[in-house]
Amino acid sequence: MTDIAMIEAARKRLGGNIRRTPLLSSPFLDEIAGRRIFVKPECLQHTGSFKFRGAWSAISALEPQVRAKGVIAFSSGNHAQGVALAARMHGIPSVIVMPSDAPRIKIENTRAYGAEVVFYDRASEDRDAIGDRLSEERELTLIKPFDEPLVIAGQGTAGLEIAEQAEEQGIGSADVLVPTGGGGFISGVALALAAKASRLRACPCEPQGFDDVTRSLASGRIERNASVSGSLCDAIITPQPGNITFPIMARLCGPGIVVSEDEALRAVALAFNRLKIVIEPGGAVALAAALFHGETLGDTVIAVASGGNIDPDIFRIALDRFGH
Repeated sequence: MTDIAMIEAARKRLGGNIRRTPLLSSPFLDEIAGRRIFVKPECLQHTGSFKFRGAWSAISALEPQVRAKGVIAFSSGNHAQGVALAARMHGIPSVIVMPSDAPRIKIENTRAYGAEVVFYDRASEDRDAIGDRLSEERELTLIKPFDEPLVIAGQGTAGLEIAEQAEEQGIGSADVLVPTGGGGFISGVALALAAKASRLRACPCEPQGFDDVTRSLASGRIERNASVSGSLCDAIITPQPGNITFPIMARLCGPGIVVSEDEALRAVALAFNRLKIVIEPGGAVALAAALFHGETLGDTVIAVASGGNIDPDIFRIALDRFGH
């Protein structure tokens, strides 16, 4: 299981290969929310997403002879790009199994980073079966998107940064809102905060209709989503919380917050207008929660903007509808 020692070791392996993303703020956002809001823009991370942290952590920890054969991953886009770039930087091959309806920009970027992309149909094909076959045929190591201790450790390096930056800003306590799919990111962040800044509480944020983590935390058992597609917040859509991540979230995280697609799109527009950053809808759900769902939040909120790989057409819709 991932612990603070693994997270700190991942940070050492990441070394100069990672960006220490800042904490941003805007009085305009504070006024909308009625509280202080800080935004950690992981959309500025390599590949436009926090996923590079976990991908590098897992790949860099492999034995050299195993790593040299290459890696394989399943992803709708952000994990795909993180694994593809980390693999290229290590000089090894990568294969990414992607749903055929993944956003075009994520498919193109994954290929541009040097990965071989293999498509599957979410509704009719089993990505695990495809991955198992390719992994066996080519002796590739699977890099799971969230339910993998080394990936969780890599994502936890963002939590170490949040703890340090909160201290630098004089933030004694805060709710740390994290866009959540399978739970790898928030699990790593929560573990880091528990060890380094115990008065910062991680809380998962999800889109309506895909709130498996929020429901799971409320019921005390793993709950599944009825569907695995059909949301603009594609970056954080998973069938259910992970078997590794759910116990971590249940132990360390506050209750979940669920936002609408319109709220996510409005957060996309506000982030662009007020912070001059580009966030994809799935990456904007934490900011949306901070802005529009403050009933259970304290005086200070740190919202993580987890990714910025937005399709230009969706970005245009967000600005046309909410950018005025």
